[in-house]
Formats: sequence, structure tokens, C-alpha cells
Amino acid sequence: METKIRPATPQDLNGILEIVNHNILHSTAVYDYDPKDQEFLQQWFDDKLSGNWPVVVADDNGIVVGYGSYGPFRFKQGYRFTIEHSVYAAPGHTGKGIGKLLLTELIRLAKESGYHCMIGGIDANNADSIAFHKKFGFVETGIIRESGYKFGKWLDLLFMQLLLE
Repeated sequence: METKIRPATPQDLNGILEIVNHNILHSTAVYDYDPKDQEFLQQWFDDKLSGNWPVVVADDNGIVVGYGSYGPFRFKQGYRFTIEHSVYAAPGHTGKGIGKLLLTELIRLAKESGYHCMIGGIDANNADSIAFHKKFGFVETGIIRESGYKFGKWLDLLFMQLLLE
């Protein structure tokens, strides 16, 4: 059976939580330090749903092997056509096309919803994520130097953007 991309349901939250916490503990893809709990993730999911923001999962035989979402880039009215996205594959599932499926779906949904610009905030040392985004046509737009701190070092945040029209 092949991996399907579909809207997330409450039953997917455990799988999403595992991916979130893995990235918090083992990567600079997320600049948080402490693992999240069920209550936090449920609130995040509820906020996404109430804001009409998509959360999609990569489902492989009922197992969540990736997820993606987008939401507001900033909360000023002038940014209402710009969104910021996140895409993550589960440990052991990176490099298998799951991110491609997820981001393709998020771009499709964003275009359907009339958004103009999609932003990605990426750790500037994450060459794989940068190359991944470039394959979709994202371009580097700027780096905020030493704006994050994790694992005992300063991190640079790279912004990339894709114009959706």
C-alpha cells in the first residue's frame, strides 16, 4: 500500500506528537527544548481547526509517517495573503518522498485558498531542507543571524519563500 496524504484527525495526534518530540529532542528543525504533551498538541490542533488552517498527515497503513501544516506568517492585516508552513517526516521515513507529498498538498491547498506567498523558516545549517525547498521553487530571502539558541550554540534562521501564483 502506498502512503496517502489526508487531513489529520484527532486519532493522528499521537503520531504527530512523536514526530514533534523527536525533532525537539534531536534536531534544530524546531527551536523548542522541552517535549510537548498531549494537552499541548490537542490545543495546537484545535487552534488549527478553529482558524481553518490545514493539518495533513502522511498515512502509511494507518501509521502517521509525516505531517504538515501552515498558518499565519504574521498577524497584521497586510500579511493576510502570506502563510508559513511546516513539514516533517517521522524518524526512519526521511528521504522517502513523504515531505514531497506533504508539501505538494500544502501548496495545492494554499493556492485553492487564495494565498499569494508561502514562507519557510529553516535552520540555516539544514542543507537537506534548503535543497528540498529549492526543488519546489522556494528562494532564499534572508538570514536572521544567531536568532536561535539550542544544543549549546547559536543558530541562524533562513527564510525561504514561494510565490504561489
